[in-house]
Amino acid sequence: MGVTRRVFLQAAIAATAAGGIGVAQTGLASPAAAAGSPPGDVVGKITVGYQGWFACPGDSAPINGWWHWSQDWGRQPSRTNTAISCWPDMREYAHAYPTAYANLGNGQPATLFSSYDQQTVDLHFSWMQQNAIDTAALQRFNPNGGEGATRDAMAAKVRSAAESHGVKFYVMYDVSNWWNMQSEIKTDWTAKMSAHTASPAYARQNGRPVVCIWGFGFNDDNHPFSVGACLDVINWFKAQGCYVIGGVPREWRTGGAGTKTGYTDVYHAFNMISPWMVGAIGNAAESDNAYNTYTVGDEADCVAHGIDYQPCVLPGDVSGRQRAHGDFMWRQFYNMCRAGVQGIYISMFDEYNEGNQIAKTAETQASVPTDSGFLALDEDGTFCSSDYYLRLTGDGGRMLKGQIALTPVRPTPPVAGGGGDTTPPSAPGSLRATGHSDTTVALAWNAATDNVGVTGYRITRVSGSTRTQVGSATGTSFTVTGLSPSTAYTFDVVATDAAGNLSQPSNQVSVTTDGSSGTTDLALHKPTSESSHTQVYGSGNATDGDPNSYWESVNNAFPQWLQVDLQAAAGIRRLVLNLPPNPAWGSRTQTLSVLGSNDGNIFTTLLSSAAYTFNPATGNTATLTLPASATTRYVRLNFTGNTGWPAGQCSQVQIFSA
Repeated sequence: MGVTRRVFLQAAIAATAAGGIGVAQTGLASPAAAAGSPPGDVVGKITVGYQGWFACPGDSAPINGWWHWSQDWGRQPSRTNTAISCWPDMREYAHAYPTAYANLGNGQPATLFSSYDQQTVDLHFSWMQQNAIDTAALQRFNPNGGEGATRDAMAAKVRSAAESHGVKFYVMYDVSNWWNMQSEIKTDWTAKMSAHTASPAYARQNGRPVVCIWGFGFNDDNHPFSVGACLDVINWFKAQGCYVIGGVPREWRTGGAGTKTGYTDVYHAFNMISPWMVGAIGNAAESDNAYNTYTVGDEADCVAHGIDYQPCVLPGDVSGRQRAHGDFMWRQFYNMCRAGVQGIYISMFDEYNEGNQIAKTAETQASVPTDSGFLALDEDGTFCSSDYYLRLTGDGGRMLKGQIALTPVRPTPPVAGGGGDTTPPSAPGSLRATGHSDTTVALAWNAATDNVGVTGYRITRVSGSTRTQVGSATGTSFTVTGLSPSTAYTFDVVATDAAGNLSQPSNQVSVTTDGSSGTTDLALHKPTSESSHTQVYGSGNATDGDPNSYWESVNNAFPQWLQVDLQAAAGIRRLVLNLPPNPAWGSRTQTLSVLGSNDGNIFTTLLSSAAYTFNPATGNTATLTLPASATTRYVRLNFTGNTGWPAGQCSQVQIFSA
């Protein structure tokens, strides 16, 4: 039943930003430059990826379970049984299904929607219509298993909603884990999906029905298709009269770890290329680097080969605090429009599993289950209305079409109607440290002022020219946690108002944390990365403090690695690795080594490869002691074997200085 999630986390893109973040440009954005096609339903348009893959018991869906809401679809979603990372705004849904979460912060019961309800799909497409979103790409995974009947019905519901609301739609096949794809995708199109092209709402480009195939060329075991098989499928759809889009790795042109070699002919066989960017960028500077590394060259290559180019724009993971109340997403819109791309693909409309959705989302903790740990759209201290990212997408579409000026400054205020306030608050004053421990620093400052009102403060860690937000506050004090012992840190504070205006930074204050007693987990809540993961079992689960969540790599593809960024070089001596304590896991032995790096590029071996037994009878834990203390920032576990499952697995990695 599990479908591999489509986040391919690679090495972090260097945060060198060309073009200067926030530097204004004048003039109008040019309408999408013609590469191979004139404007149609995807060229010159904004397309959103639409999952439509949530169901609930009692909604009459054939799947009869909590489809994609929880890890165990047979049990109600709860804090310990969840497959999502943020919470939808449920105020407009006609049907709501009770969960096992605690009540929302406002006391209301925690309920969720079902995509199988026609009212849900109609509501979503009405939001698209209201925000000038042109086209929806309906995700369609292997339809031949237990999900098939529900997915077939969802296609009909999407067609009905698209026709009712004047929005276009097309079928996007995700071929991940579809082992008999080469023959079965043709059968599915002929027997089922091609019938939907008779709809006046079905997207057409150059007079031909649009089909997307997502997953050719990815360098992992979930996409084992040969060049010949890929070309056969692309050419078959073309022979059916289709305009074929390819969802491809971001490195399709440049080459790299994420893409297979020798697939250039496959990529150039598509009518349109749409590279995947989720997991590759997480802030505006990384968007600028991707613009220089990928976008400019990709656009030129596509123009040279008569192919249309539709890069991916993402709002950012709410749980990863990537959004910066729209600044991250708008920087991507700006970069794509100044490159002259032919269309833009938004990932995704309803991706609550990754926290990467533009559909209406909980605004504050008042609309989030109190026991969930989920963040809301105000996570950085700026209140954002639940429809903010829909409105931001609408403005991005207008910039793509040359209807508003090309600008790196987002025109969309976080609160509707708030665009009249352009005056930023004054800078917070007299920032000072009021206390510190081995892993925390307490800060206080004098309040800022504003012509309308200060809504909050962002607390930022400063390292050279890099500034990283570490928290937000509505008052004038904040304690930074999760720091490394005996380490110097520098902080400043920025004030925000309801319109999203930012003050100048406060004065900076530098503090050195206390020495560690050796009992502090240096890895807790620190950023992670990985070689791969399967389904919802991403690397972040290994440092979230929850013993029941876990990281799991793709199967049958050793070696695999899991990495923790301590965010500053620190002395380490001991690691404690855990698997979930549930006895159902069973005893297993994993073979792994420990590597360290201070720059994230050059690694040295800190502990040679050895076998470690995890037995639930003794806590399902293993302790790894280095031969000597090592000072390192990045700690990487390199897995080469597992007797219990053909993948690397870890529920918690704890790192100690002694």
